[in-house]
Amino acid sequence: MSEAMTKTSTATSTVPIHYSDLWDGIARAVPERLAAATADDEMSWGRFRDEAAALAAHLRSRGLRKGDAAATLLYNRTEFLVFMWACLAIGVAPVAINYRYRAGEVRDLLLDSSSRAFLVPTSLSALAVEAAAGLELEMITVDDGGDAVNGATDYRALLVGGHDLLPAPRGADMRLYTGGTTGRPRAVVWDLDTLLVARRHSTWGLIGAEPPADVAAAVRIAADADRPRVVTLPMSPLLHGTAQSATMATLALGGTIVMHAAARMDVGAAYELIGRYEVTRLIVAGDVLALPLAETAEKAGGLPTVTSVISSGMRFSDEAKARLHRLGDLTIVDMFASSEGGPYALGTSRSAADLPAPLTLTPDAALLDEQGRELPLSAGTLGLVAFRGILPRGYYGDPVKTAETFREMNGHRYVVPGDWARARGDGTIDLLGRLSAVVNTGGEKVYPAEVEEALIEHPSVDDAIVFGLPDPRFGEVVCATIAATVPVDVDDVISSVGERVAGYKKPRHLFVRQSLDRTQTGKVPLARIRADAAEELAVRTAGART
Repeated sequence: MSEAMTKTSTATSTVPIHYSDLWDGIARAVPERLAAATADDEMSWGRFRDEAAALAAHLRSRGLRKGDAAATLLYNRTEFLVFMWACLAIGVAPVAINYRYRAGEVRDLLLDSSSRAFLVPTSLSALAVEAAAGLELEMITVDDGGDAVNGATDYRALLVGGHDLLPAPRGADMRLYTGGTTGRPRAVVWDLDTLLVARRHSTWGLIGAEPPADVAAAVRIAADADRPRVVTLPMSPLLHGTAQSATMATLALGGTIVMHAAARMDVGAAYELIGRYEVTRLIVAGDVLALPLAETAEKAGGLPTVTSVISSGMRFSDEAKARLHRLGDLTIVDMFASSEGGPYALGTSRSAADLPAPLTLTPDAALLDEQGRELPLSAGTLGLVAFRGILPRGYYGDPVKTAETFREMNGHRYVVPGDWARARGDGTIDLLGRLSAVVNTGGEKVYPAEVEEALIEHPSVDDAIVFGLPDPRFGEVVCATIAATVPVDVDDVISSVGERVAGYKKPRHLFVRQSLDRTQTGKVPLARIRADAAEELAVRTAGART
């Protein structure tokens, strides 16, 4: 870390509040309070602490120390929360790997993260064994009905005897892997000494409390029986940054995490849990989860206990938001954030009357030109979105990419993820898309987001992704893959887009699929979609020549 970065970190920090120390204080203050629940399990704060202490002791006994990493393939289960706390308690970086990955992809991240322990469900035992073959890993299994793993330690066998938790070590980190939809996943390294400072507004601010000065004050807020309890159901996987940070915030407030403990989301089952545990906060991944939730709730009696719905980084349409607003008295926060920092901007609506809710830049966000200079936010200004608040250290083991994304300029350290935006002149922005996704066609730049919005306005189109493909004349041409469940008149779709955007922005080639195969967190496998489109285009071109 450079001298400038060190000065920034220390200047913005007060007394560091570590999650482990705070959770320990909450568990001692209210041990009988419910910390987490699934359809088949309820875990009190006292049990939460005991299991975290036991797992932490086991990891220490296997030689894991501050600066090491441990990985998990778990979906949303109580053991995921225990794993996270145990790691933070001893300064080991928890690494959540996507449980949908293939063995080769999992192995790549085990190696990339330098993980020394691996917590896996027995339902994925064959995949885990293949991924970890030849690696020196302490493997721990959680029995969810699959085959046992020879030589692995059974999670339940660790929960014997009493163990204590020591104060969390200073200088430890947390590693959050990006989705890797347009390239290989990278681990963003957050300094735990400043992480709760960075999240103070998204933790205490959401309940209207002043950020506490120390652990004791934070415990008093969490243990206050007169304060309304926060009960959060993350519908997206906990390996997703928004779900993970919201979960950690809820626990920092002494709240309860309710989870649909399955590898695939069953919205009906999740809705039943919302009612059973009177969930107050939902974490969704844009339309991919919000729309089926709205459909389910419309048939079953609304969302009477829910007071807030949070989403980040995914398309969250006004239609979906309006339907949710009609189901209860709730606030929707649509965040533009990334694993690397933020939030850059927030779109907040308290009723359908607030829609559309434009994205408003946060105080630490800015627009930069390509030379790194901050731009005035006057109407029409086009720039790269940046954030200069408390930031991660960078990418684990990748100094080159760290230098590209985290830049020291103008006396500040910025994160510049590569998203273009156009200022509206009132503090709000129109988000245009990633620099890496901008299509340069005949010298004109086309930002995918505005074309995607135009496509989705067509009644036949359910979803859309815009990208560029090579062209001998223009360098690149605008292309789009759309999802549709009804017959599509391609010419009509392209014509309707031309009524909304300039002619050069219209897709030259349109590809129709039943689904874009978005993940449970709403992300699109862009590299695969682009390759699939290129292959179909080659077939079309060959056919036209014969």
